[in-house]
Amino acid sequence: METRIALIGIIVEDLKASDALNKTLHDFAPYIVGRMGVPYPKKEVSIISVIIDAPSDVISSLSGKLGMIKGLNVKVQYSKK
Repeated sequence: METRIALIGIIVEDLKASDALNKTLHDFAPYIVGRMGVPYPKKEVSIISVIIDAPSDVISSLSGKLGMIKGLNVKVQYSKK
């Protein structure tokens, strides 16, 4: 099956959501190329970038599950390649 590269941007607005976030990312670990997180204490948030190489339905599933976690703001950007 053809895969796509996507960047999932996550803003953690409630740190209590971190456990659910990490569990969800762990469930999709085979597709994750890399991840970078930056805490921003001044605004009491953390910003996480996740790079994923997966079929479109897997990317949609992951972003949908993340989007349902209260305290997260999630956006996805797809590569044209």
